Amino acid sequence: MESTVTKFANFIGKSTDISISNAAFHSAKLIVADCLGAIIGGMAEPEIRALAESEGANSKNLFQILSAAEKVNDETVSFLFGTAGTVLEMDEGHQFAKGHPGMHVFPALLAAARNSEISGEGFLRAFIIGYDVGARIGLASNLNPNMHPHGTWGGLGAAASLAALHNMDTQQANEYLNIVSSLTLATSRKTMLEGATVRNSYTGVSNKMAHVGLSLLKAGFTGESDGIKSIFDGVVSSRFDSKSAFELIGKRFEVNRNYFKLHACCRYNHAALDALWKLIENHKELKSLALIKEIKIRSYNLAAELKDQNPRNVLACKFSVPFAISTTLVNLDSGVMSFTEAMRTNKKIQKLCQKVVIEEDPLMTQKTPDLRPAHVTISMEDGTTFEASVTTNRGDWQDPYSEKDLQEKFLSLATRLWNKEKALNVYSQSMSLEKIPLNTFIKSIIN
Repeated sequence: MESTVTKFANFIGKSTDISISNAAFHSAKLIVADCLGAIIGGMAEPEIRALAESEGANSKNLFQILSAAEKVNDETVSFLFGTAGTVLEMDEGHQFAKGHPGMHVFPALLAAARNSEISGEGFLRAFIIGYDVGARIGLASNLNPNMHPHGTWGGLGAAASLAALHNMDTQQANEYLNIVSSLTLATSRKTMLEGATVRNSYTGVSNKMAHVGLSLLKAGFTGESDGIKSIFDGVVSSRFDSKSAFELIGKRFEVNRNYFKLHACCRYNHAALDALWKLIENHKELKSLALIKEIKIRSYNLAAELKDQNPRNVLACKFSVPFAISTTLVNLDSGVMSFTEAMRTNKKIQKLCQKVVIEEDPLMTQKTPDLRPAHVTISMEDGTTFEASVTTNRGDWQDPYSEKDLQEKFLSLATRLWNKEKALNVYSQSMSLEKIPLNTFIKSIIN
């Protein structure tokens, strides 16, 4: 009987012969653009700029690290890009994997491919394969409840993309995945709830580990016989469901089941925010913030965890339903600039946070991961109540954002560092990536 690793290695070894649909390639381009936008936007943050400069990046153009002339190694590029792409909480994700495959694959793959002669189409193919492996391990796992998903199965997705990029055969891919499986991080879920910003580095470290694993493989190191099964069926996860991991593999591509984010906060906030926006659009009375008496939210278990009314820093704000609701009501916006230190200390927002409570609805929890429901009730001082519900989050594969929405998101993030002309050019190239050499795309990012 084939091991779990061998089954994935066979998939990777035969990846050049797999027929990938146009829909999957199109989704991959949207995800690549979204990942890049999140990275560019994240690079504008002071702690990311400081980290990048400490790692040898050019302070005037942080994206020069993609240039061969800078001699910044693949591990460092992967680490910086993966960390930058996480800091704003704008990276895309996969509701069934309960994590973010794109940002765990894209930085490592871009670093490895930047000095190659690979075509854009070849890059996208390797990305789709890596995304698929990472997402499938994620959806088949039942991570320990105290673990944060970043930096766990994502490293194997990155490794799978590098294996596909380097045209590894089944035997090589098998050994490589076995090595990388043991480089999984022991991540803490408390970091996101407490606002411990080390959490933002998990994805960067995971991308880096894919390159460390590749160096170990080339040096002759070996892994255990079935690392994926070992790690995800007893160490970091209580069980691994092999049936779901390999269901329709090679036929159903997980890039077609992803979600995108327009709200700049944890995905578990989004259902409540989507319901809130319905109320904002239909009830002008909500502009009178002082007349709001109470805001009650019912949602699924993971959302109900995010109940902090007094977040201690910006990261904690992004993992707080009371803050997300309050800053959106005050600013009539749920983008990046509504989740800043100035907003965290805003007296109107702080006061409103104390009026927001969230509790789990077990019936809503039962509907996950297929649906992500929420119900919002706003009570006014005069006794009037306003209510709205959603059954799933905007932006997922069942209720997608328009491509115009995604382009506008990219521009809003990229113009934190670039002018609009450059941002539009890079976005256009990303959406035509299958038609151009990868190095043409990378030059547009650097220059």
